[in-house]
Amino acid sequence: MAPGAERIEAIARATIAKLPSEFIAHLGNVVLHIEEFADDATLAEMGIENPFELTGLYSGLAVGSKSIDHSGTMPDMIHLYRRAILDEWVETGVTLEALVAHVVIHEIGHHFGLSDEDMHRLEELAG
Repeated sequence: MAPGAERIEAIARATIAKLPSEFIAHLGNVVLHIEEFADDATLAEMGIENPFELTGLYSGLAVGSKSIDHSGTMPDMIHLYRRAILDEWVETGVTLEALVAHVVIHEIGHHFGLSDEDMHRLEELAG
């Protein structure tokens, strides 16, 4: 039986808990949302036709971009797309924990405005 949203969320939260405290301190208001697939509007906005191609998405402003002018906006969110993650898991043969951790850290990286290189280092720290 395929892992459900609860299992994906548990792995994501365990990954976040392993991050250095200076990162965790800025993630308290970020909402973690597990969905089956990205919605049609999100896919269209990103120019993606196949919903299996998007495993995660960060929506919100990077930490360094926030100001008092942004009060009252929607909360920052990390979206994890369960079906796309499961499809990639089956295709790649990596562990589900490693794949979810990779996706979560990549999206957290967007929250902090990190480069891909910095995201890889953060992934090593949480590993």
